Amino acid sequence: MNAFLAATTLARVGIVTDTANTARRRAIVVTLLRVEALVVFALGAFMVVEAFISTSEAPLALAGVVFFAFLGGTGLLMTARSFATHRNYGRAPAILANAIALGVAYYQAEAHLWIIAIPLFIVALTTFLLALSLTPARAD
Repeated sequence: MNAFLAATTLARVGIVTDTANTARRRAIVVTLLRVEALVVFALGAFMVVEAFISTSEAPLALAGVVFFAFLGGTGLLMTARSFATHRNYGRAPAILANAIALGVAYYQAEAHLWIIAIPLFIVALTTFLLALSLTPARAD
């Protein structure tokens, strides 16, 4: 009971503490966003390697893909950091990125690339819903 009173008092004065359930959801979101960032970085690195081992007809397009892969990975790491530090600036980008990933998973499923579509759908939906459920604290 004392922990509850302490938490509500801290919430009233603007110092917000997570409940156990919220802390668990926050930790899952941080982990999933970091995994997503690593996958995006790996895809960017794959494209760099692919550029050296194959002939590219559009090197500027390839450079753009690599640039945006590393930019996207960095953005995902920043959103993970915002969740880890209890900040609100990464919530909307995390939700948007995972909503886009859900659309990508849909098109991968339409192309019958199930090995890509199913894991992408599971990770994107889980991250999307958990990020959506972590509402920003109100400072009254």
